Amino acid sequence: MKEIEISIATKQDIPILADIFWSHINANHEYISHGEVQMGVGVAKINSNGDICTFPAENGKEMWLQYISSKLENPSFAAVFKAESKSEDQNLIAGFCVVEIDEDGSSPYGMLCDLLVREQYRSLGIGNLLMHEALSWFKKHEISDIYLESGKNNHDAHSFFQKRGFQHISEIFKLKTY
Repeated sequence: MKEIEISIATKQDIPILADIFWSHINANHEYISHGEVQMGVGVAKINSNGDICTFPAENGKEMWLQYISSKLENPSFAAVFKAESKSEDQNLIAGFCVVEIDEDGSSPYGMLCDLLVREQYRSLGIGNLLMHEALSWFKKHEISDIYLESGKNNHDAHSFFQKRGFQHISEIFKLKTY
């Protein structure tokens, strides 16, 4: 395996991060969770069988660009880490994760907003490296409660997180009244 380096993403990385994210959710609608739906990146609709289906929003990429830019602008409360595959002739972003600190409860808590590794780099330990960096960042900020959300049918991600100690604590429901 090529050397993988984890570092803070910069504004120059945004187009590549957006391409990774957008390519993934276009190919894997199960990645879309209520967070993507709430921020306009994804859409959730009921199909003819009564099942909820998610898919990327028409202007979702632009909405995600706003979201990721805002995370890079506030390093005290958010960070974007990139996993870069380094070789002599090129560097390639293999994955990334987004973390933030929220303070709308009794004490601040952490959110692992996104963790995404390109398909061709999966099962190489890159997700573990990104998770380690995220958890180190939370520890540095004295955050011990960490939450994440995941699309309802994103079973591979659920397994990944549960193997690392995350526990399933709730379900999200949606009602559209008009």
